[in-house]
Amino acid sequence: MLRHLSIRDFVIVAALDLEFDSGFTVFSGETGAGKSILIDALALALGARADASIVRSGEARADITAEFETHTQVEYWLDGQALGSTRSTADDDTHGGTVMLRRVVDANGRSRAFINGTAATLAQLREVGEMLVDIHGQHAHQLLMRPDAQRELFDTHAGLLDKAAAVARAWRGWRDKAQAVEHARTRDRELQLERERLAWQLAELDKLAPQPGEWEEVNAEHNRLSHSANLIEGVQGALAALSESDEAMITHLASIVSRLRDLAEIDPALNDALAALEPAEIQLQEAAYSLSHYAQRLELDPERLAQIEKRVDALHSAARKFRLKPETLPEEHAARRAQLAALDAAADLEALHAAEAKAKEAYLAEAKQLSKARAKAARALGAAVTTGMQELSMKGGSFEVALVALPEGGAHGLEQVEFRVAGHAGVPLRPLAKVASGGELARISLALAVIASAASPTPTLIFDEVDTGIGGGVAEVVGRLLHQLGRARQVLCVTHLPQVAARGDHHFQVAKAGNGKGGTVSSVIALDKTSRIEEVARMLGGLEITATTRKHAKEMLAA
Repeated sequence: MLRHLSIRDFVIVAALDLEFDSGFTVFSGETGAGKSILIDALALALGARADASIVRSGEARADITAEFETHTQVEYWLDGQALGSTRSTADDDTHGGTVMLRRVVDANGRSRAFINGTAATLAQLREVGEMLVDIHGQHAHQLLMRPDAQRELFDTHAGLLDKAAAVARAWRGWRDKAQAVEHARTRDRELQLERERLAWQLAELDKLAPQPGEWEEVNAEHNRLSHSANLIEGVQGALAALSESDEAMITHLASIVSRLRDLAEIDPALNDALAALEPAEIQLQEAAYSLSHYAQRLELDPERLAQIEKRVDALHSAARKFRLKPETLPEEHAARRAQLAALDAAADLEALHAAEAKAKEAYLAEAKQLSKARAKAARALGAAVTTGMQELSMKGGSFEVALVALPEGGAHGLEQVEFRVAGHAGVPLRPLAKVASGGELARISLALAVIASAASPTPTLIFDEVDTGIGGGVAEVVGRLLHQLGRARQVLCVTHLPQVAARGDHHFQVAKAGNGKGGTVSSVIALDKTSRIEEVARMLGGLEITATTRKHAKEMLAA
């Protein structure tokens, strides 16, 4: 749950530090005091989009930090991201760790994000934020007019987002295969010309059959064969000097070594010189053997030289024809073979149709599973919202989640999700967007929000003026519903209704005042028992608070 919120230079908030507890917490205040600004600031710390306009006038940056108690899912996520939580300083284990989310937005619009003091991305803030907080905005009931919003709310409540995502992926796979079939039909002539071009190129390269590394090998051999005469002359001269002439170096050195062995017996001081000359004699002999072996293999071979020159010329000509480097011919040969195979596959309508049918089958399998799960969840949600409508002064009214079949299916499944409502007994169910009045829409939206939140694992729920458009006895019911929800979750609610505010376990008042410099700043005060009576009385009676409104406020709080 949310434990602490720190705001610096955000819109009209100069500096604010708030501590939060479990249960149901309400925020109230006059219109324009900045109640929803607090929610906007928290949303920013949770990864919402921001620009320079949120920085308080004349300041360099806005800085928002939110501290939350973690739960198991968040702990696992933090460990996986190497952003481990900070353990509670409490001596017992009644509290888990904490996670600090921070967002800084400069006056030039540049934004930075941090998790537990480590730089993070906005995507990471949003991901962890979704596990910590669920915000129901003041315009939520307006979104219910949109079919896509109805479907998303329903799938979220039913826990079907993963199944819906799998259906969407299968749909895209099927569409891709269908487009490949259509592409092959419409571009048949172009594909045929391209195939003929590649087939000709491949035939040329097949005939040449370039091998990996061949260009370097034939160039090396050509260089050796074209210099055979110089190699033969040089090797023979070296052999003569080493071992075959009358003045051969090996013979002279052997004589010197033999003489020094005899002299070393007379004076051992010559052993050092002898030790240096003996390895030299061995190395000269090994060099002579190596040269002799090389000379036996070396000969003038004009025929082989002609073959190599012909191969070099063939490789060079092919490279010039295809505008390639000669050494890349083997790779290009393989690439063109693969391209031709791909075109053959693209031109194989029978295979393409088979692939499309398989993709369609996979889509239908996923979509039917989603439909089955939706049908079960639709009945449960319809019954729950219908019950909620009775409590919200819509006696006899009913709610239904209709699953309207789509002939061809779609990216979101085989049916369209449609909310239908009957405002009172004796009237047929009709689409929500067509029949609900503003007040009815607000009440149905609130019932959906409370029911959906009760099924959600998110520990902190925020309702930002979702009670707009209701009042009287309905407002008392709303306050009771939110208070009940606060027994299991941390619930924060921005409200203008005294009936809702009176139900809070904790109450903050938001006010605005001049800052002495021609500007306006917003402040938040935690109310005690006495000041809370005054605030509820203000909400009941406006600016002029009478003894009657105070009495009524006391009664509401006592209840």
